[in-house]
Amino acid sequence: MAKPISASTMVEILRAEGLTVHEVRSWRTHHRNTKGPWGPLNGVMIHHTVTSGTAASVDICYDGYSGLPGPLCHGVIDKKGEIHLVGNGRANHAGLGDGDVLRAVVDERALPPDNEADTDGNRHFYGFECVNLGNGKDPWPEAQKEAIEKVAAAICRHHGWSERSVIGHKEWQPGKSDPRGFTMEGMRARIAGRLAGKPQKPGTGPKPPPKPAHEPFPGAAFFHVGKKSALITAMGRRLVAEGCGRYEVGPGPEWTEADHASYQAWQRKLGFTGKDADGIPGKVSWDRLKVPSVD
Repeated sequence: MAKPISASTMVEILRAEGLTVHEVRSWRTHHRNTKGPWGPLNGVMIHHTVTSGTAASVDICYDGYSGLPGPLCHGVIDKKGEIHLVGNGRANHAGLGDGDVLRAVVDERALPPDNEADTDGNRHFYGFECVNLGNGKDPWPEAQKEAIEKVAAAICRHHGWSERSVIGHKEWQPGKSDPRGFTMEGMRARIAGRLAGKPQKPGTGPKPPPKPAHEPFPGAAFFHVGKKSALITAMGRRLVAEGCGRYEVGPGPEWTEADHASYQAWQRKLGFTGKDADGIPGKVSWDRLKVPSVD
């Protein structure tokens, strides 16, 4: 629970975090304070704009539209990671949300499901809209995600909050999906690292496990007439190398009777008989074939 940050202080703390900040028109006195209380403040809420283009997105967040006057947030975060401040005070961004979620934010604990819309969020949250279509396909450049991290960390640091004071609109109001394209738990982890003095740099997150040298068994159902895959070609080459190739042409990427006969020869070479040598790969024989990884 905190007093709202002044306009001058907001600019100061964002720039101190290394952000490029643009002050839009009369943003310092642009608010909806006559329509309801502003404060006490409890957290930061992240949204996506469902728009494209910086200028158009900033204008709509400043002006609003029919039925929902601006400002629609406090700042817009563009694709380049630059901040456009459009409001200072109460803004039409959060709407009604779940009071249990607000209590969890205040307590800085894990969020419960948002299943009610009974609490005024515009009073309690700073709001930042991120330029993104919100369709799950529009990319989130690293510069933009880093800017979200920095904005949230700057405000949390000023108020003495942890990353648990940062939520997505989708975690506040039932039916909302924003921000779509990254997880809020992942973003909170980034914010926590920055608050701890360890900002995450691009490409320095957890490294993916190394690609295995050999392809894991894809399951017997993978192998059927008409199936096409580079994995089948790689398997066939290994069968030929083991002296089990029964191909007149190939091997190739499509599963054929020649692959079936070749694999059956491999199973018999390993000592399998009967239904265990039916020409359909099984895990034991596959692992022993050591098919090299394919891209």
